[in-house]
Parts: sequence; C-alpha cells; structure tokens
Amino acid sequence: MKKSLIILIGFLILLLVGYSINYFSFTKTSSEIEETWQAYDGFNKNLLDNNKFIYKTNTSYSEAKDRWNGAAAIWCQPIYWDMAMNAYKLACKTNNKKRENELLELNRKIFKGNKKQYVEFDFHDCNENTGWFIYDDIQWWTITLARAYQLFGEDEYLHLSEKSFSRVWYGSSKVGDTGSYDPEKGGMFWCWHPIKTPNPNNSEHDGKMACINFPTVIAAMTLYNCVPDNREIPNEDEKPLYQTKIGYLEKAKKIYNWGINNIFDKETGKVADSKHGNGNPNWKAHVYNQATFIGASVLLYQATNERVYLENAILAADYTVKVMSKEKGILPFESGIEQGIYTAIFAQYMDMLVHNCKQSQYLPFLKYTIQEGWKNRDKSRNLCGGEYDKKINSNDTIDSYSASGIPALMLLFCE
Repeated sequence: MKKSLIILIGFLILLLVGYSINYFSFTKTSSEIEETWQAYDGFNKNLLDNNKFIYKTNTSYSEAKDRWNGAAAIWCQPIYWDMAMNAYKLACKTNNKKRENELLELNRKIFKGNKKQYVEFDFHDCNENTGWFIYDDIQWWTITLARAYQLFGEDEYLHLSEKSFSRVWYGSSKVGDTGSYDPEKGGMFWCWHPIKTPNPNNSEHDGKMACINFPTVIAAMTLYNCVPDNREIPNEDEKPLYQTKIGYLEKAKKIYNWGINNIFDKETGKVADSKHGNGNPNWKAHVYNQATFIGASVLLYQATNERVYLENAILAADYTVKVMSKEKGILPFESGIEQGIYTAIFAQYMDMLVHNCKQSQYLPFLKYTIQEGWKNRDKSRNLCGGEYDKKINSNDTIDSYSASGIPALMLLFCE
C-alpha cells in the first residue's frame, strides 16, 4: 500500500512539473512573439519608406529617393522582403489573422515598390543609380523572387527570378558582358567592368567572390524546388531564359564544387571572401558568406540526401559560432558599408539548418544573441543596432542594415 502511494505521489509530481514546464514555456513563447512584433514594427516604422515601400539607408532620411539619396542598397532590399515573408509566415503560424492580412498586403507593396524603383526589374539596365551593375546584386533578387513564388504562388515572381538567373549566368547582349559563370575554370565572377562597356572577364586575374558563388547555388536550388519535373527547354537555346529542373541542380552542384575546392577550408569550415585568378584565396571570413555556404549546403542536402552536404553546413556553422563569435558569445559586427545586414542573412540560412535539418544545438547561441541585441535596443523606438552588446540611444542614427539583424533573428527563432 505504501509503495503504491509513493508511486502515485511521484506520478502526480511529474504531472505538475510537466504542466509547469509547458505553462511557462507557453508564457515565454507568447512573450517572445509579442517582442518579435515590437521589433519588426520598430524596424518598419523607422526605416521603411511608407510611400515607396522600399527601405531607407538610415533613420536620418525622411524618404528613400535613390541610391545616392536615402535608399538602402539594391542588394539589401530583397533581404528586407525576406523578413516581410518570414513575418507573414509567423502570423499564419500563430493564427494572427489581423497581422496575416496586413503582412500579405505589405509583401505585395514591397514587391511593387521595388519593381517601380528598380527599372521594372529590367536586369539589362546597368545604370548605377536604380539599375543593375554587379552580378551578386541581381542574384540576391533571384533568390528572394523564387522564395516569394514558393510562398505566394505568383507566376510573375518565378518569371522574374528565372530571367535574373539567366542574366547572371549568361550575360547580356545589351550590356555587353559575358556572364558571371566562367566556363573555362569554373566558378562565378563577381562583376563585369567597365560597367558601361564591359570587357570579357579574365580567369587569370578577375575576382570570384563567395558572395556570388554560394548565392548562385542557393538561387539554382530554390528554382529547382519551384519548377516542374517534366519541363523542357525548346530548341536547345544556348542562353535560355529558364532551365529544366535537372539543369538547375547540375548548375548548383557545379558551382558548389568549385567553391568547395577553391574558397572553403574543409578542415575548419571557414569560407574565404574571394579568389582572384590563380592566386591564393582571401581568407577573410564574413558572417554572410558563412551563411550562404550553409544555405547552399542545406538545399543540396535536402535535394540529394547526401550526408556530406549536411556535414559541410554544420562545419561552417560551427566555425561561425565557435570561432568568429568566440570573443563575446554573440554574432560579430562588421562596421563597413552595408555589412550590418550580415546577421539577417545568417538568420535566413540558420533557420534552414536548425529547423529543417533538426540541428537544435545552435539555438542557445542564437537566443543569446537575440537577448543581448534586444536588451540594448532603443526602447523609445524599439530599434536595435548592429553591435548587440552596446546600448542604443534615442538620438542615435541607425542604419537599416544594422537594425535588421535582431528582428530577422526574432522572426525565425521566437518559438
């Protein structure tokens, strides 16, 4: 009898402990979601041009006129659209109908605003103010447009995404460049030059940066996940505006393999910034290059189920967390132009590794980075900075790049 009573009491204690854990977890999650909306609302209130629906360079500008006058960089605008899509998905996940409807409309307006601002997405217009003049600027848009198609199913998004991928890979007869892809030695060139009258890229000395190579893999694999299995390319066009499903996969593997052999340290997980010609890589590591390598690896792993891709992604994530972030235990900040956005890019691809590949070991690090950044925000504006361990004051001018990181992380890791 005594033994049965002890067992019953023990069972009741376990029930109460389980209830307490679930209750407090739910309470904490609800609080985190509310703070996430505060962070995202603060970001938009202070940095979104509500007339044009593109984002401003920083809080000192009243409008985002153009590249030279208050508009954030052309390649960063799609990252901000990624955030809006992630916000919409969070609203759907939490059954917040009001926000869901508002964010659906915001996503539409961001697309329309950017289309109007950036020459109707004419990727063959190379003017340096509102046009396209670097390959990776275009390829970031390829990725986000394809991602928007996956979420919203709008055919225009897929059409533009495939056009931009083709533009990057093959070049433009209108502009005169020969394309980012190097058929001679592999890999992707970063830019064409001069901008107005370009010469063919030269494998012996021109730069192949991580910021075009691994985004190209992500672009190809995202499109691979968008297009039908039975698609064909008519008339064997040498420069088709779209690829078959297997064509995207083959291109992704081709560029990934070049990257693995040229700008990736297979022992440490460090991604080099670039390689010029036959010289040694520039081994300066940047968070966004680590991020896109992680994303490229995860997408290839999901498509092929080849374990080596997942192992590479984990190796690169470990390097970012254990080496690059070792000093403070939070994501590092780089103060160069536009570099504050690196965290938002990292958030996008760590979400894939953590949630899609069940690598939850990174959650404590990500949560701590969020905690530090949110704690040190300007509470009057709910605006975060890029140095997450430093307090932001109400009169500080904050750029959209730096301000994006913490809300981007919160939108994906507030569960």
